[in-house]
Amino acid sequence: MKKKLFFILFFGFFSLVLSQESYSDYYKLRLKYEDLPENDTKAFPFIKPYIDMAKKEKNYQKLVQGYKDAVYFSSLNENKLKYADSMIWAANKTNDDDLKIVSHIDKGVIYYYHYKKFQLALNEYLEAYKYSKNTKNEYLKYQNLYHIGVVKSYLGYYEDASQLFTKCLVYYREKAKEITKLHPNEIYNNNKGYFNSLHQLIICYRNLGKDGEADEAIQTGLSEVGDNPEYALEKGYFILAKGISEYKKNQFQEALKDFNQSLPVIKESRDFARLSVSYFYIGKSFSGLKKTRQSIVYFKKIDSIFQKHQFILPELRENYELLIDYSKKEKNQELQLYYTSQLLRADSIMSKDFIYLSPKIHKDYDTNTLLEEKNKLQKINYLGTVIIIVLIIWGIGLVILLTRRHKKSNEIQKKYIMVEKKFMASHKKEEADEIKEIVPQIEEKKLTITENKVEELLKKLKTFEDKKGFTQKGLTIGKLAAQLGTNSNYLSQVINEYKKANFNKYLSELRINYITNLLFEDKKYLKYSIETLAKECGIASRQNFSDLFYEINGIRPTDFIKKRREELTGK
Repeated sequence: MKKKLFFILFFGFFSLVLSQESYSDYYKLRLKYEDLPENDTKAFPFIKPYIDMAKKEKNYQKLVQGYKDAVYFSSLNENKLKYADSMIWAANKTNDDDLKIVSHIDKGVIYYYHYKKFQLALNEYLEAYKYSKNTKNEYLKYQNLYHIGVVKSYLGYYEDASQLFTKCLVYYREKAKEITKLHPNEIYNNNKGYFNSLHQLIICYRNLGKDGEADEAIQTGLSEVGDNPEYALEKGYFILAKGISEYKKNQFQEALKDFNQSLPVIKESRDFARLSVSYFYIGKSFSGLKKTRQSIVYFKKIDSIFQKHQFILPELRENYELLIDYSKKEKNQELQLYYTSQLLRADSIMSKDFIYLSPKIHKDYDTNTLLEEKNKLQKINYLGTVIIIVLIIWGIGLVILLTRRHKKSNEIQKKYIMVEKKFMASHKKEEADEIKEIVPQIEEKKLTITENKVEELLKKLKTFEDKKGFTQKGLTIGKLAAQLGTNSNYLSQVINEYKKANFNKYLSELRINYITNLLFEDKKYLKYSIETLAKECGIASRQNFSDLFYEINGIRPTDFIKKRREELTGK
């Protein structure tokens, strides 16, 4: 059936709009988009010319209709609110109170349905109520009463709300008797009003503890709504209510079947409040069946909705208490802290939105307990974070240290091998020197002493080296010159030219090479301390010995000894 109506939440146009229009330009434009679904922005290429024409003609009645259509087909909530304000402005330009009623109701519905700002919604409904006192349009009067009842119900004034819904039901029942006089669209709107008033009355009954009355109303709703696809959402709400009733009777499997049947249409409606209720009771039903992990999945979905919309119904507060308890059992302090913070935030929001209900909510976790728990968890988490950071730093440091040690060990191994090769080469050289006598090329050297004197000094130095004279402590070039029967100048020239080094370097190399050979040839020296080894080769200072050993061999004596021991033991 074709419907010339555009519902915002549950109700359609006022009766004036439903009356047959002549085939005017306005009517022709509306024919192009009136059958599109709600929130479909494809309507706007036709709505905008409709609004522009009404503005040009200063036809404020048509302008109200144009803005109303814009509210219905806008996909963004902020645009709906903007067009609702324009709708009120246009209505105020007329002397028609019914248009003003409709405009304020529509804006109230946006606040209630899309933003869950109940006080702002109630303000709009009360503004509409002022104009409805003298209206002859009964449909508008009861439409407004219905919306006031919805807000009162959400705020916890269930007794007051139930009385308003009962009045609405009486009106819609009486109106249904005039079915032969009603336009098809009026019949549709009347049925919508009836079913939604009945559903809201069921919610009131449930919260007032009137379970018998609630069950009876659910059966009435399901039998009367039937399988008519035009009332699929209303049927979904009745099935949801039936599932909640079954849950309360511990009929968990039956409840889950009903919840799963109602869920698709509720999701499609974008009614996130009822969707949260569905998820909550699905979770509770799984919990009743001892399927904890499956229940937690749905409790977390409610948290996702809360994060997105910053809205939660008071009856869903328990959701966070259950998530906190689950986190405790799982010993997940991070999640426990998160859900504790979420519950505190939910309490803060509910204390503003549901002032009447807030003190009546049963709380296993009161605010003080939650704050203490949160502070304790934050301290634990802080300490845990500090420990983790320290461990990470320690781990990085250990890796760096081990890497450096490994690198150093490789370098030491390479240097040890080089010293070993040097040792082997020096032995081969000594064997060669024993076979042939070294004849110095004296004629090539630019010396100020005679050839015979040079040859004599070289022989004395050879004897000095063979008898390990360099191990004398405190040996200087002057002392050695005196021992060799020459002067320091001559001795220095010969050492520089034939030993390719100054006296200090010459003496140091003799001493270090000597002690290195001992370490290679006799393992008893590997047991000696660095100080003893230094004294053994004529070096007084431990540090000086170590530095000279490193300078000549490229490796510290301690590292050399360690590698030599490893080589000998095979470890």
